[in-house]
Amino acid sequence: MNEPQSHTFEFGEFRVDASRRLLINSSGETVPLTPKVFDLLLYLVQNSGKVIEKDKLMSEIWADTIVEENNLSQNISILRRALGEKRGEHRFIATVPGRGYQFVAEVVAVSGSTVQSADLPESDLANLPVQNGNQAAILQGNNEAQSDRSTQQPEIDKAQKQQPERQPLTDRNPRQRRNRVISRTVAGLLLLGAIAVYLWNKQAKSVNTPIKTIAVLPFKPLITEPRDESLEMGMADTLIGRLGNNREIIVRPLSSVRRYGNLEQDALQAGRALNVEAILDGTIQRWGDKIRVKVQLLKVADGTLLWTESFDEKFTDIFVVQDAIANKVAAALAFQLSGDEQSRLEKRQPTNAKAYELYLRGRFYAQKITAPELYKSIKFYEQAVALDPNYALSYAGMADAYRTLAIAALAPSKEVCPQAKALAKRALEIDESLAEAHIVLGWVGFLYDWDWNAAEMEAKKAISLAPNNSEAHRVYAHILSILGRHDEAIAEGKRARELDPLTLLTATLEGQFLGFAGRNEEAIERLQKTLELDPNFWVAYTVLGRVYTRQGRYVEAIAALQKAKELSGGSADPLMQLGYALAKSSQRQEAEATLAELKLFAVKSFPSAYQVAMIYNGLGETAQALNYLEKSFEEREAQLAFVYVDWRWDNLRSEPRFIELMRRMNFGG
Repeated sequence: MNEPQSHTFEFGEFRVDASRRLLINSSGETVPLTPKVFDLLLYLVQNSGKVIEKDKLMSEIWADTIVEENNLSQNISILRRALGEKRGEHRFIATVPGRGYQFVAEVVAVSGSTVQSADLPESDLANLPVQNGNQAAILQGNNEAQSDRSTQQPEIDKAQKQQPERQPLTDRNPRQRRNRVISRTVAGLLLLGAIAVYLWNKQAKSVNTPIKTIAVLPFKPLITEPRDESLEMGMADTLIGRLGNNREIIVRPLSSVRRYGNLEQDALQAGRALNVEAILDGTIQRWGDKIRVKVQLLKVADGTLLWTESFDEKFTDIFVVQDAIANKVAAALAFQLSGDEQSRLEKRQPTNAKAYELYLRGRFYAQKITAPELYKSIKFYEQAVALDPNYALSYAGMADAYRTLAIAALAPSKEVCPQAKALAKRALEIDESLAEAHIVLGWVGFLYDWDWNAAEMEAKKAISLAPNNSEAHRVYAHILSILGRHDEAIAEGKRARELDPLTLLTATLEGQFLGFAGRNEEAIERLQKTLELDPNFWVAYTVLGRVYTRQGRYVEAIAALQKAKELSGGSADPLMQLGYALAKSSQRQEAEATLAELKLFAVKSFPSAYQVAMIYNGLGETAQALNYLEKSFEEREAQLAFVYVDWRWDNLRSEPRFIELMRRMNFGG
């Protein structure tokens, strides 16, 4: 029997080993491909120079399956990325409009070397073919099969010992001997084929199960000193943004992964905590104008290394590194991207490395969400756009910092919301597909403009551009909630939490939406689960105290709100919530003391008429409550947006002044 022959095809900087089903680059590294993408490559290479009709390609690659033309175009797109073709390039594959595709690179075929199945490395077993009715025989290299055989061996030995000894037969008939040899050979081949089918099916199930969730961990330094945390966090943040703008896969946001940035963090352990199927873990170090980056993509379930690569570049070429990582991860996970999604994956925002560095520092400080850090982040964003006036992400980042100051009651809305709106619009003038800018406009639309239709439109636009962006779903949930569309709000809030399960604020807001809907027990359950993640998250205590107040459970409400006050570090919001709960529990003196404390707080920072109005309303002083609500309207305070849905204002809804306020806020009375 002749040994199987290997067939190697070379083109450009690549080599295709058909026997082992490998695509190998000029560095000797295997380029990861799914079985169907490899079949597509092999067929195109074997027919290089010919125009292959789309129908012909689909019938050859998916011989036993009915597929749509879109499936072919998606796999062509994946193959182009794996080969390093940029958008508009046709170094290897050309599209022939109205017909099909042509492999245009020069191909050299080399054959003749023998390949034993034992030569197959373990990592290549997944690419053994099952096509055209032929099964690849796997003789060695499968650990699971070896384990099964070793487990069964004692039973096999026992059975063999129980068999009576057979005397050797002398076959005097050459024809019988030849027939017996043939039948044994055929039986052996059938057995090997059956084993191959079994092992291939087991392996294929594991390999071909699409990965739908991934986390990109903060990059870690190769050496602890010098260390640049903004670069480490920013590299992850950039890749999260690049990989996350599609429908195909869920990428955990920076708010979920930032806690896994310590140097001792085990990547697989983090992946399990984040409940993802794959984890991208990397190291980065900068020395002067040089950077060194090493990344690895791991399957969380069993630690399988899906892809790894190292880069040594100038810092000015960091964008090239990011392009390579994003495209290699997309190829390794076989993203099925639409044309627009592919464009967003390949889109490079900054052109100036120094501007990018400043942007990363802005993002780093913005994540801290305190007034001093937010203003510091704005300074870095301003420096970034001064260097690169077309840096859309920096405008969007600056816009988000300003709107955060408003929603967190850290600055007057009249000062910061117009700036947030203008900056978001500037970002969209540069790049209308930037979901982050649409999210900011959604926030400003309901917090400041009280333009509910425009706010909803912006939130929906953000979701259409980045369907797996938790922040887009969160802002939309807010809009739906304050309009009283509770079931829709709860569904959006739940979706935001599913996409971002470890961000405490997202989980807390789901409890808030349930509370506004009157689903108190569900709200309490969600908030208690949030506090199990972090018993010191004060925002969850404020929402929990609000729900208890609605139920008339004042002792528990006051305890929760006092806890929030202790943990908040000086926020005014727990004072407002606590003052109202004390007033409703008939502890008037304590409520008035809290009101005085709130007014003193306002002198130190800035006055919040809405918060003062809330406590006056709890005390039953209707005129004063309405006076302060009208002041809040004049200042366009962000918290006033919740007046329509917050049950604590129900006692005023028949008051003419309140009705007029609702009309002026576009609530329709």
